[in-house]
Amino acid sequence: MKRIDAPTLRGWIGDGAELAILDAREEGEFGASHLFWAVPCPFSRRELRARALLPCRATRVVCVDDGRGVAERLAAYLESIGCTDVAVLDGGTRAWAAAGYVLFSGVNVPSKAFGEWVEHHYGTESVDAPVLKQWLDDGRDMVVLDSRTLEEFRRMSIPRGMSVPGGELAYRIADLVPNPETLIVVNCAGRTRSIMGAESLRQAGVPNRVVALRNGTMGWELAGLECDRGRDARFQTGRPQSAELAMSRATAFAGRTGVRVIPVAELERFAADGSRTLYVLDVRDPVEFARAARPGSLSAPGGQLVQATDGWIGVRGARIVLMDDDGVRARMSAAWLRLMGHRDVFVAEGALAGAPPPTAASVPELEAPVDLIGADQLAAVPDAVVVDLARSVEYRDGHIRGALWGIRSRLDGLKPRLAGARMVVATSPDGVLARLAVPELRMLTAAPVRALAGGTAAWKQSGGALEKDRANPPDEACLDFYLRPYDRNSGIEEAMKAYLSWEIDLVHEIERDGTVRFGV
Repeated sequence: MKRIDAPTLRGWIGDGAELAILDAREEGEFGASHLFWAVPCPFSRRELRARALLPCRATRVVCVDDGRGVAERLAAYLESIGCTDVAVLDGGTRAWAAAGYVLFSGVNVPSKAFGEWVEHHYGTESVDAPVLKQWLDDGRDMVVLDSRTLEEFRRMSIPRGMSVPGGELAYRIADLVPNPETLIVVNCAGRTRSIMGAESLRQAGVPNRVVALRNGTMGWELAGLECDRGRDARFQTGRPQSAELAMSRATAFAGRTGVRVIPVAELERFAADGSRTLYVLDVRDPVEFARAARPGSLSAPGGQLVQATDGWIGVRGARIVLMDDDGVRARMSAAWLRLMGHRDVFVAEGALAGAPPPTAASVPELEAPVDLIGADQLAAVPDAVVVDLARSVEYRDGHIRGALWGIRSRLDGLKPRLAGARMVVATSPDGVLARLAVPELRMLTAAPVRALAGGTAAWKQSGGALEKDRANPPDEACLDFYLRPYDRNSGIEEAMKAYLSWEIDLVHEIERDGTVRFGV
């Protein structure tokens, strides 16, 4: 297995050729300390992440951990699925730090650092929570638009706010706010999507005054104010009446940043080029994607793509093609990706013509035979030991009563609790990860091992009871997930303050790193 040292990898980062740096650790471990350009690819979820991150198997890949051997396991897996240029960073993050290079904490760091750069570069106006509260109390002519997902909005929102995910803002703003005198406030939970949402409207040339809520809902609660919970206020779906105006604005912004618009034929030429990595991303609302999608494309809602780019794009220097039904959202998202440093970013026109309903991504490992058990059958086996492979925060929110929680890469720790079991049943939210874990559980017990067909969702749909326990697993055990401040069970206020300080300081951290260049 090829190994490289930290100076070699540092040189590769700057040489302009395609490069993927995949961190094999669990997300929580990754979030504690990692390379700026590293992308999380936990070994425990390798089948679900690696192929999407590496659509071109000839791409140069470096696997990273903290020097404890999981990078080697990920590298071996990548070679087994046909990757031909795989190396391991010798010594991992410890060697990187020892060489004098910068390590970063947190997740989605390139996108969040970019958000801070945008605020500094464009002078994005913002407002503190107490001022916004006073404006609301005064009945000022204004709207509060939440740029996060609807799920996040439901969890907590600013009073009188409306869910308009960031990729939809410039597309729908003229319908939502027809009066140019109406003040527009954009918020998220912290800073990035507040800044990016507000600046998207400003760069689109919206005539209204647009401001970001400084520090988002965290800043609101830190000011002693209460968020709403469980609200569903959102934008009107469908093509907006003002779509032509939005198109004109988006075209101007994309043009200033050098975005190229290509026909479907060029997209097909890109797809046939086996020497380059290609990501084909659909930036529409997920509801639209669920109705019809171009084969081979992935759903990447525009605002979330810009806020968490490494969730979809794992290769520096790759070709990125964005699409939607009329080009507005694709142009806005592409412009921001260009400014983030992705050079080969394109918008494909007409790519959704005649698109069929989407199909699930292929996971070849799922073709291996696995014994399944239905929800009704499981209910009839009360002494079965259920192992839930859900993310820790998902397990907290609802799991089959009595189910053990486990991280797939650390199932050995459950071996004593499987001793003497009459049957072991693996589950996960949709059942996919459970099926992948069955062979690994078989090595830990003499009992028959089954996977719950359809996972915990099927159990719930059948009427099976779920239990919630916010304290199980405890915060310190949640290695698989980088806990947000409001996911924690204690020290929430301190975590919020630390998170916001961390985001603000990213501008200075990337200067220290020296490998980051934003703008065109």
